[in-house]
Amino acid sequence: MPSQPIFRFAPSPNGYLHLGHAYSALFTQRAAATVDGVTLLRIEDIDVTRCKPEFDTAIREDLEWLGYPFPEPVMRQSERFPVYEATAAKLRQAGLIYPCFCSRAEIAAQATERDPEGAPLYPGTCRHLAPAEVETRLAAGHPVQWRLNMQLAQEEIGDILVIRECPVTDCDVLFSEERPRPCEPGRWGDVVLVRKETPTSYHLSVVVDDAEQGVTHVTRGMDLHAATDIHVLLQALLGLPSPLYAHHGLITDGLDMKLSKSDGAQPLRALRESGWSSEQVWRRLGFAD
Repeated sequence: MPSQPIFRFAPSPNGYLHLGHAYSALFTQRAAATVDGVTLLRIEDIDVTRCKPEFDTAIREDLEWLGYPFPEPVMRQSERFPVYEATAAKLRQAGLIYPCFCSRAEIAAQATERDPEGAPLYPGTCRHLAPAEVETRLAAGHPVQWRLNMQLAQEEIGDILVIRECPVTDCDVLFSEERPRPCEPGRWGDVVLVRKETPTSYHLSVVVDDAEQGVTHVTRGMDLHAATDIHVLLQALLGLPSPLYAHHGLITDGLDMKLSKSDGAQPLRALRESGWSSEQVWRRLGFAD
């Protein structure tokens, strides 16, 4: 167990940081300060198509301007693909993941339920393929992703998992009021752990990296609240420690729409260029004393 609590801010360099990112970074920084913790920066760039070096550089510049300190070296997930491959191999050898050849269109056409994010819930089509057909498709080089067999995974662990959570009020975490909640990964179905275009998924890489960096406290947005069920299950399957979690609210555009890169949220660098100071951002987000 680390002698000092370890937190992390883990953006993806597929666009410029905006106020939503700033809130998450400052929230993490404030939470760490309350328990004399250290804050890390991790670059989550497994999407090699969308992630760009210029966005990586911009993240550093924006965080330095914002006043979010982070030690070197900075972990980059794109440099850790062999680690994820080795972890997936362990799950494959244990019979806990299986190859899936379905396209998104096929899944959407076959699905009858939705996952917690509203996406079509995978119906388990390829879980029932005959071994000979699987080998034939793999040998032919068909595009393949690897999914967790959720039923087997839950049988392996049992119904004993809980998520260690702390409540959030305004811009603060109440670490003194830990409130465990039941872990319900089954509602996600057979989630993808190895994508077609890269040897991992967000779920697998974040669990492996949190353990590698000794992360003890995870603070992140409510948009990832339900995904924590998957992460705690994977931690149990892989024999990894489970951090303490706190999920903060999301910054909106005033119309109850979550700020995001895809919706064209104004970048921090644009605010800076228009004359904003970092102190103004702190005040705008409620972190000024």
